[in-house]
Amino acid sequence: MTRPGTVEHRDVEAPRPGDGEVLLEILRIGVCGSDVHVYHGEHPFTGYPVVQGHEFSARVEEIGSGVRGIRPGDLVTALPQEVCGTCGPCRRGDIHICDNLKVRGFQAPGVAQDLFVTEADKVVPLPADFSPEQGAFVEPTAVAVHATSRAGDLAGRNVAVLGAGPIGNLVAQMCRARGARTLVTDLSAWRLERARACGIEHAFDVRETPLAEAAAGVFGDDGFDVAFDCAGTQASVSEAVARIAKGGTIVLVAVYAEHPRVDLAVVGDRELTLTGTLMYQRPDYEEAVRRIAAGEIATTPLESHHVPFDRYIEAYEYIERRGAECLKVFIDL
Repeated sequence: MTRPGTVEHRDVEAPRPGDGEVLLEILRIGVCGSDVHVYHGEHPFTGYPVVQGHEFSARVEEIGSGVRGIRPGDLVTALPQEVCGTCGPCRRGDIHICDNLKVRGFQAPGVAQDLFVTEADKVVPLPADFSPEQGAFVEPTAVAVHATSRAGDLAGRNVAVLGAGPIGNLVAQMCRARGARTLVTDLSAWRLERARACGIEHAFDVRETPLAEAAAGVFGDDGFDVAFDCAGTQASVSEAVARIAKGGTIVLVAVYAEHPRVDLAVVGDRELTLTGTLMYQRPDYEEAVRRIAAGEIATTPLESHHVPFDRYIEAYEYIERRGAECLKVFIDL
């Protein structure tokens, strides 16, 4: 993407893996909401030009010297973070919030290439019976795994997920998988129907059933004490702060293209906790694979459209055209 809204294809020399590296043949690339922000020039941490692609599945083409446990032909995905390993967060094990973090597809070249080289320690094996689409869903599912872990033990708790896009859907599914009683809200009847298809029974259009009314109907007088803002709007974060039970936790999952205002007087008065979440670590990826393989996370209802690699820009055009009646669009290589 050379500038917002413009994608160029270029022929380049085929890469080869070095020591400790793996050459991947890319199979599927998922287009996510952050990619759409880049397409519109609204991503707060991405410049141009940038090779996109960070949620994907691939087959191992070749391994470099010193690589163990990975073989040509394996179905895999890989973590997209490039970290320094020496800053404070890295030294304490929080590599996903490295002070010098670069993410492939945003601050470093992504996988929108026929062949891509990555370090072997970033490669995550996939079950042989995974579809390429399931493999590409591991990354956004790992986002949901990590985000839901930020709220602590969810078993038996009442949870509201605001926003039923791909990440909101997966967060709601993970809350359910972690034992929470869960509702999800959105403005799109189509996305809410997709949430129900994934097993999220309580799905509400807030224009028809406001959040407070929905929560009272599902949870009774207790309301909800955990919220995940996956919508990333002024309205969603304001509603979360206003409606959550005292002492509750709000996890801010969305990428906020704008800068919403938060009533900190209410946060203090009700002793609320606002918690950020960013990406994932390897255990989150591995849990995402297990959850999908076990059928605890449904991905097929989220599949919306496929676009050939040589017509990459059509993925964004499709998303623009369909609006809220769209979840996951794939690039096929």
